[in-house]
Amino acid sequence: MKNIPYGRQQIDQDDIDAVIETLKSDFLTQGPKIEEFEKAFAEYVDVKYAVAVSNATAGLHIANMALDVKEGDRIITTPITFAASANASRYCGAEVWFADIDPDTYLLDLDAVKQLIESKPQGFFKGIVPVDFAGLPVDLEKFKALADKHNLWIIEDAAHSPGGYFIDSKGVKNTCGNGRYADIAVFSFHPVKHIACGEGGMVTTNDKKLYELLKLYRSHGITKDNMSENPGGWYYEMQALGYNYRLTDMQAALGLSQLAKNPQGVLRRNEIADRYKNAFSKTKIKYQSLPDGSFNAHHLFVIEVEDRKGLYDYLREQNIFAQIHYIPLHTLPYYKEIGYGDADLANSENYYKHCISLPMYPSLTNEEQDYVIQKVLKFHG
Repeated sequence: MKNIPYGRQQIDQDDIDAVIETLKSDFLTQGPKIEEFEKAFAEYVDVKYAVAVSNATAGLHIANMALDVKEGDRIITTPITFAASANASRYCGAEVWFADIDPDTYLLDLDAVKQLIESKPQGFFKGIVPVDFAGLPVDLEKFKALADKHNLWIIEDAAHSPGGYFIDSKGVKNTCGNGRYADIAVFSFHPVKHIACGEGGMVTTNDKKLYELLKLYRSHGITKDNMSENPGGWYYEMQALGYNYRLTDMQAALGLSQLAKNPQGVLRRNEIADRYKNAFSKTKIKYQSLPDGSFNAHHLFVIEVEDRKGLYDYLREQNIFAQIHYIPLHTLPYYKEIGYGDADLANSENYYKHCISLPMYPSLTNEEQDYVIQKVLKFHG
């Protein structure tokens, strides 16, 4: 069997043609494909505004900036996520506090967050960054109620979840990133994600003021809108200290082509997930639960096993390149050095001891998946 990675991009001829067409156009960056991609993505997730950025980390950074995160502020997030979820707040000088995960959904635990907030004086924390881990949507309606009670903002880290959704208490379908319960959401277009742009990201919001700030911070803080003066067509103003976090038109063209295929890709990911669940249902192998009313976009399919290291090494010997998602952030040297090494996050640490991500991507064939399942079951007897 050829090498089977845990995730990979799927680039078809129509994707290649879209990029070539843009390469032949008048714009390679800051052209019309950016706005076209933003509008299409906003429509897809049912949100008013979308801002394309160079990567999801950049998106998280300017999301923090737009919400005025500054030195000494404190935010709450999960330790089971990629480092950018926390790092982006650190870029702004904020302290990052970790709350534990739910042991079944692997998502940030609402009760743990509530307990952490209520253990401190009112106003101690400024915001919450829940993560749609592995593609499973956080129930943001419940987080919004908690956030409103304590005057906190919410950034939804939706890097794993374009196409996912949950049903709220009113029976309304909430697509990840729709901005109904979160102030801002951030998506990733890294190659192993649902929509591959090489690198890239999208920030979404329903708040026009936040939208204008996001656009400003994405491009050096420079604008031609709402200027204090206008002596001529050449004139622009730098109104804030921003960054060069722009996406190119070639990447946007690829993103548009990939976005059109994501609905079918998410369905295929769920077919793959169902095949894994059926294969493991009568074993001791644990996998992420699916709350009622939730639809998992399945960026990852994570299982928990007793001998994780043994399975990891065995699968590699069989040309199956499973991966670990993630090392708990509070255990990484950087966060340990600034005082988080002794945090009481037992569920997160127990999860990490047992977790391993199996291959999950739309072009994974049934034959390849059957081979993966066979090897996992063989290892576990």
